[in-house]
Parts: sequence; structure tokens; C-alpha cells
Amino acid sequence: MSTDNPCLNCGACCAHFRVSFYWGECRSAGGSVPDEMTVAISPHLVAMAGTDIKPSRCAALLGEVGCGVRCTMYEHRSSTCREFEAAWANGEPNPHCDTARAAYGLPPLTPPLQPQQSPSRVA
Repeated sequence: MSTDNPCLNCGACCAHFRVSFYWGECRSAGGSVPDEMTVAISPHLVAMAGTDIKPSRCAALLGEVGCGVRCTMYEHRSSTCREFEAAWANGEPNPHCDTARAAYGLPPLTPPLQPQQSPSRVA
């Protein structure tokens, strides 16, 4: 994760949503997610420990939401986490990111400023 990543100063999604995914992503099934960091949700789904209850907070989240956080198992996180992007990270809004941030009193992320283009001159 780069140091300009807004997620490093947020973490709201990790402390707001249930993070569920197919059990085949667990190490015991050949995946990368440590089994001890998950809880069973159904015969085919697991969730990150701590996100299966309310208030929710992923057991892998270290730090204070909104101030400075990191995932203690970032390289082994689930597809659900890998696919979740901060608003505007891919040039598009993410209402789920906005919802999680709002739950912690954080403002929504804004699109990056576009460089100003100089007017073309006509000779």
C-alpha cells in the first residue's frame, strides 16, 4: 500500500461492514486467509473475525479508525478486501466507502483535482 493511500488514515470499511467470502479462500482449503481469523457464516461462507457482530471491527485491523490504521494480514486478505476500493481510487465514487466513513464521522473522499489545461492558442 502506498503512503498516499487514504485507507491508511481511515479503516472505516474494516470497522463497519461484515467481511464475508467463500470458505475456499482459507488456508485450510488452499487459500491465503488464516483460518483462525475467520468465523463460519454458512456452509460455504466465512467472515473475518469481528465483522460478524455489531458493532463490527475486523480482528486484523490495527490502529484507530480515522487516525491511522493498517491491516495486520494485508498480504493474506480475502478477495472481498482486495476488491473494495476507496472512493475515487479508480476514478469513480464508491458509495459503500462513503457510508462507512460517515458512520465514523469522516467526510467522503473527493476526486483528485484535475490539472488545469492551458487554453490553446489559435494563430
